[in-house]
Amino acid sequence: QKVSLLRVLTDRGTEYCGRPENHAYQLYLGVENIDHSRTKARSPQTNGICERFHRTMQDECYNIIFRKKIYTSLAELQLDVDHWVHSYNRSRPHSGKYCYGKTPMQTFFDSMHIAYQKNIDSIKQDADFGFDFVNSSVS
Repeated sequence: QKVSLLRVLTDRGTEYCGRPENHAYQLYLGVENIDHSRTKARSPQTNGICERFHRTMQDECYNIIFRKKIYTSLAELQLDVDHWVHSYNRSRPHSGKYCYGKTPMQTFFDSMHIAYQKNIDSIKQDADFGFDFVNSSVS
């Protein structure tokens, strides 16, 4: 299922932020028409879900795979990380605030109708304010 990425939320690290006209990440987001939001400075709780994911990935992925295998290439490591992420999203139930015992993928599928309805409501609202449907697209 194809899902367009409309916005990313990152911390304010230099790997994500810089002058938009010459920072590779900023340029990529601009080319792909993806909005970039940043967390509040010195407020790690703003990025808490991402930080928790990083800790889980460290504990359940890296700490295990590096004990089992010596990697000879980045591509080889990427395959194992991709496998772990796939399992994390599709097989591993999460008990957090949003999943309530479901997998992230099931939570995503269960909420698609809500996102769709919000999108329809937004389109209707834009139409009320003279939104130009001829020159715009919704994906």
